[in-house]
Amino acid sequence: MEDFSKYSAIIIGAGDATGSALTKKFASFGYKVCPARRPRNINKLEELADEIKDSGGWAKAYGVDAREESSIKDFFEEVENNVAPIDVVIFNPGANVFFPIVDTTARVFTKVWEMAAFAGFLSGREAARHMKKRNRGSIFFTGATASVRGGSGFAAFSSAKFALRSLSQSMARELGPQGIHVAHFIIDGAIDTAFIKENFPDVYALKEKDGILQPNAIADAYWFVHTQEKNAWTHELDLRPYMEKF
Repeated sequence: MEDFSKYSAIIIGAGDATGSALTKKFASFGYKVCPARRPRNINKLEELADEIKDSGGWAKAYGVDAREESSIKDFFEEVENNVAPIDVVIFNPGANVFFPIVDTTARVFTKVWEMAAFAGFLSGREAARHMKKRNRGSIFFTGATASVRGGSGFAAFSSAKFALRSLSQSMARELGPQGIHVAHFIIDGAIDTAFIKENFPDVYALKEKDGILQPNAIADAYWFVHTQEKNAWTHELDLRPYMEKF
């Protein structure tokens, strides 16, 4: 197997569930993992980094506002120059909100777009700038049901996720011939998180029947796509529990 310890992996939106599982997965294969969240959540990230280091991996937590161009540029430069060449970038922020259209303010719409679409553009652009030097790398975007279907009450969220999906398609067509693998993952269904457990107990009860997505299983899928041969790359993969309607 290739020596991945020569490279770094950036996980933006390294939350307590999927983002954490993705960080641990890539660390387990030797990557120097650089998980990032908004600065106010840096303490949780430090705990994740410490857990990985205690297990023999390499990790460093970063507090980054992915909506700020200067913050993202500085972050990528820091990792590329002082950690290891960037080989994987996973854009995984949430931004899911529910508002009836008449209650969706301009501020709400703009903030959701910034978190789910504009930040994805900034992250993807900086990833491409560094990966093009080597003609290799993976840039992965986490989507949702809203990426392909605009549900009632999700005008802001769906608009942003549609935009992120379009961004990933455009980047894949441009960067694929240059050896950079761009993929979009549609996560269609509830994930095993504290939020779902506390707010949707009936849905969470489906866990006993494998009826909600497990973060480790999601991370396995990302790793699978990352290690695909160039002659059979996946651009879009949708993941859902077997009982989820679609």
